[in-house]
Amino acid sequence: MKENRYDDKEFFLAYSRMMRSEKGLEGAGEWPELERHLPDFSGKRVLDLGCGYGWHDAYAVQHGAEYVLATDISSRMLERAMEINSNSAIEYRRIAMEDLELPDSSFDVVISSLAFHYISDFQSMAVKIHRWLRPGGAFVFSAEHPVFTAEGSQDWCYGEDGDIRHFPVDNYFYEGRREAVFLGQHVVKYHRTLTTYVRSLLSAGFRILDIAEPQPPESMMELDGMKDEMRRPIMIIFSAIKE
Repeated sequence: MKENRYDDKEFFLAYSRMMRSEKGLEGAGEWPELERHLPDFSGKRVLDLGCGYGWHDAYAVQHGAEYVLATDISSRMLERAMEINSNSAIEYRRIAMEDLELPDSSFDVVISSLAFHYISDFQSMAVKIHRWLRPGGAFVFSAEHPVFTAEGSQDWCYGEDGDIRHFPVDNYFYEGRREAVFLGQHVVKYHRTLTTYVRSLLSAGFRILDIAEPQPPESMMELDGMKDEMRRPIMIIFSAIKE
């Protein structure tokens, strides 16, 4: 199954009201950590898998990227990206990342933001990305944290008084399809363990440089509910290179 809730009108409208949609990179809590892991884009050919609004693509071009191929399965996402992040160096293409076929060694950098939890087979994707990268090429991506995806509902456990008690982690080693509620609608996602992420990268031929679990930045800590985001991880960031 190729998940594409973002072309649903109501779902996309709800997504467009999120802070990361309205404010771009500065509205994404993980951005300060993700930015630290990005490589030098100067003169590079960049592939973005699941580009969304194109914020990362515009950033890459602003930092010297020669060409960016930005892909997404959602036509609504791409329409918005072309409205707000259009640039002659960016090619936006509608396609599911699993269906993408590209020449070997055709990119210097591959990036992806919060998209891999929508695909069922990360290992095969990692093999293809390794093939598309040139030797020494960088692969940097964020995904929903395995602790966050494990139980499936992605919601807190509440007490009788309505206060948050804890976050559920269950069925961790049972990988696969989950049905979560996101933006008020049911969304299919795929859970995999931390071990699977790491071993998929290693078996594909990558050398892992760093793994990070981004915390909310101090500038966002006073926002409603943000202090609770310190109680469990939502995202994980990987930085790797093709040797």
